[in-house]
Amino acid sequence: MEQRTCLECGETVKGRIDKKFCSDYCRNSYNNKVNKDSKNLIRNINNRLRKNYKILSELNHSGKTKVTRTKLYDRGFDFQLFTSIYTTKARKTYFYVYDEGYLALENDFFLLIKRDS
Repeated sequence: MEQRTCLECGETVKGRIDKKFCSDYCRNSYNNKVNKDSKNLIRNINNRLRKNYKILSELNHSGKTKVTRTKLYDRGFDFQLFTSIYTTKARKTYFYVYDEGYLALENDFFLLIKRDS
């Protein structure tokens, strides 16, 4: 019988013939290393989306508010990150970060809205 070694730590693996790791800890460590780059990308994007959401929800207490572009920029809002787009029949385009949205108005103003759940 062939002796198998753990892909993570090199210890002898006991058990089923298709088992690759000696423990759950080694399996998790190995998979975390393999998926590190893609997980970091997703984590970073989610953190930036979370920041955008927090900024919109803090500025929009009433459910419908007008703010300036400067106010959003000063708080660190990233206009490149949003979760969805909604275009009305009147061709107005709303950008949403989950249920918090914004619409570009004239003179660098934005209308902040909260989508009904």
